Amino acid sequence: IEKIWKKYEFSSKGIAGFKSLNNGTHYTKPGNDLSILKYDILDASDLGKTLVDSKNLVYNSKMIDYDDYEFNSDETKILFLTATQAVYRRSFTAEYFLFDISTKKLEALDEKHHPQTLAEYSPDGKMVSYIYGNDLFVKNLQTGKITKLTLDGKRNKVINGTTDWVYEEEFSITKAYAWSPDSKTIAFLRFDEKAVKEYSLETYGNLYPEHYEYKYPKAGEDNSKVTAHVVNVKSGKISNLPMVSYEYIPRLNWSSTSNQLILQTMNRYQNELTYHLWDYTGSKPSYKVIFEEKSDTYIDVDDNLLILKDGQTILRASEVDGYKHIYKLGFDGKATQITKGSWDVIDFLGIDESSNTIYYSSAEVSSIQKSIYSIQLDGTNKINLTKEVGYNEAEFLSGMKFFIHTYSNGNTPAKISLCKNDGSLVRILQENSELNERLKNYNLSKKEFLKINANGVSLNAWIIKPPNFDPSKKYSVYFNVYGGPGHNEVLDSWDGSDFMYHQLLAQKGYIVFSVDPRGTMYQGTKFKKSTYLELGKLEIEDIINSAKELTKLPYVDGNRIGIMGWSYGGFMASLAITKGADVFKMAIAVAPVTNWRYYDNIYTERFMRTPAENEAGYDGNSPINFVDKMKGKFFLIHGSADDNVHYQNSMEMINALVKANKQFDLFIYPDRNHGIYGGNTRNHLFTMIFDYVLKNL
Repeated sequence: IEKIWKKYEFSSKGIAGFKSLNNGTHYTKPGNDLSILKYDILDASDLGKTLVDSKNLVYNSKMIDYDDYEFNSDETKILFLTATQAVYRRSFTAEYFLFDISTKKLEALDEKHHPQTLAEYSPDGKMVSYIYGNDLFVKNLQTGKITKLTLDGKRNKVINGTTDWVYEEEFSITKAYAWSPDSKTIAFLRFDEKAVKEYSLETYGNLYPEHYEYKYPKAGEDNSKVTAHVVNVKSGKISNLPMVSYEYIPRLNWSSTSNQLILQTMNRYQNELTYHLWDYTGSKPSYKVIFEEKSDTYIDVDDNLLILKDGQTILRASEVDGYKHIYKLGFDGKATQITKGSWDVIDFLGIDESSNTIYYSSAEVSSIQKSIYSIQLDGTNKINLTKEVGYNEAEFLSGMKFFIHTYSNGNTPAKISLCKNDGSLVRILQENSELNERLKNYNLSKKEFLKINANGVSLNAWIIKPPNFDPSKKYSVYFNVYGGPGHNEVLDSWDGSDFMYHQLLAQKGYIVFSVDPRGTMYQGTKFKKSTYLELGKLEIEDIINSAKELTKLPYVDGNRIGIMGWSYGGFMASLAITKGADVFKMAIAVAPVTNWRYYDNIYTERFMRTPAENEAGYDGNSPINFVDKMKGKFFLIHGSADDNVHYQNSMEMINALVKANKQFDLFIYPDRNHGIYGGNTRNHLFTMIFDYVLKNL
């Protein structure tokens, strides 16, 4: 377990620090001494030419140890991120440094206001914008002058240019500002959090525990009031961008070539999406609504949106026909479907406008696999660029002529290659040969993929059997589940540490099994949205019925079936040991949701609406309400500083278990968040879980 969860010996290596340059034929990567080296994509023998010598990265007599770096638009300057500190899942702060490649000058971004976050060069490279203290700043690189563009930022009151906790978590956005292409203005969102209730996390380690308060809107509670604005960088004048009734502004996008701004808004139910166009190309700005989409359930917001250079066309993804596909949308509101079929697009990867070729990934080959495709803008000439069976991912380089291809499957670590945009191989960048050799030292079982019939519902699943499997014997089964919207466990891709942990269980004589119930992705909207208003109901039915189906196999011991899940998976495990008490004899729930009333409103209301509107949906699938059914062993684990799924969920579950006089096991990780990591924590956690399984299953 230490090799898996402390030393992480089975994680695939990537290509850290890889940056594509504008010409599309060169890239940069840090050397061993932190110098930045420039490479020719087509020259496999190129050992790299020094673009930035690390001896020039010295500030106050000390070399900066950077975590990441970004070029400005013409690649004459670099922004270095150092001392990066995570805030929540995606947000962070950092000490930023600016480096001029020609003069070799290194300077701190702002020695007075630091650490900062979300710093970036203006499109013309003459300024750098950043956030400090919930306000938006700009530094003029020619004069060194720093201007504070917003003045009312205050913690837990007002946020400018970045997002509140719930937008970050549920809309996957932290950067809530964007430069206009002409570098004259910045569009930004302002969050007024004053009406949002605070949640307090208690942290230990001092004589008296400390309290960390932040704004967390639970289901049915008030949100931040979010408004959109544009600030003139030179004058400092802020203009409001009034729009029709809305609750959320999940995205803002400037056209890359013209001063046109698109804001996306949604209603509280998240089943109405509107595109607002602010056009600054004329003598004065104009505004109009260019598109509206409605759903009977909900609409997912993602980053699959691109404004074409003609300034009149958008490429976007939509599930309006029952599957996720790419559409061409004119500013006149007319939409044309480009991809079609009974399969889901996964990612929109970009467009080469010189040839009108769109690149995307999809689950067309299989709902557990990902392939990379090209297609013409008019929907013709679709080509599968990746012939490898498994999980293919692509990151296109500048100019769209090459892409980085990452391939793995359920039993094979990632191989990273450089490919031309027709899919042909240029060269291999990372084979993970050391890991592949290491794996040969272990008697590994194959992860087998299958379809399981769960009371008439066909579900994707995988199974790992013990080495030297004997079908005449009886084996215990360990379920590994998640089961929630937006995440699939059953994918034909390398799963590193989790894969090896499951191998360890298999070597101890357990069958390890996972299933994706209804509500998971890549099988169309009917399958994905079937759980609407009843999170947990169909999912746990599918998991229970899958377990019942397994008990029909002659080599499965139906009296020894256990389950483990984290987060939504913890919710599933808690339902399995209560609603599924006749089937599951052991459950391990890590950081579980136990009542959707305690979770944030954007996520919960997207699928459940509010508690006042859907009391039956909230109560009918809360494991708290079914603890009286519990018979087996139940292990509840939580981090006390979980900012996402609050420790409150486990506390309320404990109250219910005690009231029902049910014995259970409990472990709390002090000061750990939803990820339960840091120090020896992850190693300790899985050692404990492993021992619990050996004793109780």
